[in-house]
Amino acid sequence: MSHTSRKSLITRHKVLTGGGAVLALMTLGACTGTDTAGKDDAAKKPAASAPASAAAGGDSTQKKAAFKGSGTFEVGKDVQPGTYRTTGNGTAGCYWERAKDSSGEADSIISNDNVTGTSYVTIADTDKIFKSNDCKSWEAVDPKAAGGSPKTEFSGKAGMLKVGTDIAPGTYKSAGPAEEGGGCYWERTKNAAHDLDSIIANENPTGPAIVTIGADDAYFKTNDCGDWKKS
Repeated sequence: MSHTSRKSLITRHKVLTGGGAVLALMTLGACTGTDTAGKDDAAKKPAASAPASAAAGGDSTQKKAAFKGSGTFEVGKDVQPGTYRTTGNGTAGCYWERAKDSSGEADSIISNDNVTGTSYVTIADTDKIFKSNDCKSWEAVDPKAAGGSPKTEFSGKAGMLKVGTDIAPGTYKSAGPAEEGGGCYWERTKNAAHDLDSIIANENPTGPAIVTIGADDAYFKTNDCGDWKKS
């Protein structure tokens, strides 16, 4: 299954509602696996090539890259289990993938994503392969560390942001889709595993949107939405 064909798939994400959990279609061109491996608390080894200064979130320009943004890496040898961040990606097609083997088949995919802006991902010690294509370099981060000056206003196309470091918790409003008829999508997550179990809540707004990002949330994803402002 080629990289191009993966990008054309429609991904199912779980949306939590008052009446129970239902499935909604996310048509942003991203693909996400449904394996539950790779949660933040499962990855305890630091990146071998990343210096101690890269252990916290914050400005990526002050950190040395842990590994390049394009390549296929063997977990435990080429890259170590841990949480990593890539930022500054345009719309050209940054794609990453966690895999349970090197067969290259769809069934080997644990989780994956197409990235615009920023993404975080936790590579578990049970993962075998990590692929990254056309992304900016990856830096090692500590998923439990806080710091910096969390923003209360941010772009609706920012990608994946760390709560307490990149953005502050609270209630935010957006005009909804950045373009008329577009596919605004937001997601609150409890880790960077990118599986269905990591999703706390999500939505595909077709008009003005409001979301409360909890202090215990780990990350917030936003794609193709109008800018968010804390109310």
